[in-house]
Amino acid sequence: MVLFDVRFFVEAFVTMFVIMDPPGVIPLFLAYTGGRTAAQRKRIAWQAAVTAFCLIVVFAIFGQAILGYLHVEVAAMQIAGGLLLLLVALELLRGATEPSEVRSNVNVALVPLGTPLLAGPGAIVATIVFAQQATGKPGGIISLGLAIAAVHMVLWLFMRFSVSIIRVIKENGVELVTRIAGLLLSALAVQLIINAIRSLISTG
Repeated sequence: MVLFDVRFFVEAFVTMFVIMDPPGVIPLFLAYTGGRTAAQRKRIAWQAAVTAFCLIVVFAIFGQAILGYLHVEVAAMQIAGGLLLLLVALELLRGATEPSEVRSNVNVALVPLGTPLLAGPGAIVATIVFAQQATGKPGGIISLGLAIAAVHMVLWLFMRFSVSIIRVIKENGVELVTRIAGLLLSALAVQLIINAIRSLISTG
């Protein structure tokens, strides 16, 4: 009896790695943790990774049932996620992520880092698809579970050690990275919406 499918594990890991993009998370993480202490950034790093992991696991198990119950198409989720990411990108471009008395107690590890930046529509859709495939493969469920855990471990490592980057680029560098991250994230958000519209047109 096959308990582990190496090929399926690699396929799921690589796909989710590309979608969740751990290296690309670094500028966003730095942007949203600007003005916080090193200890706070370390705590936010693991909280964001755990939040994303829990959401991905929930959608891996119940995703298809949730979408079916709500009569929501995958493309609709992509458009909604794209719009949400676009709002986050506009905040970055306007510098609205700077700490203030009002926002100082907001846990950015949950929103927007945990979701929709890490556990975004792309990662959720990919998880639902892989979960469907895993049910028909020997050892597929275990392989998918390990792939999800491995990707989130890598995400945590990138965010955890991005704390060291702050010592090099300083707060002014974070300000510059924030603007660049906002531009890149806005492009990603628009691309998500375009892909969803193309999918609707092709199936329609």
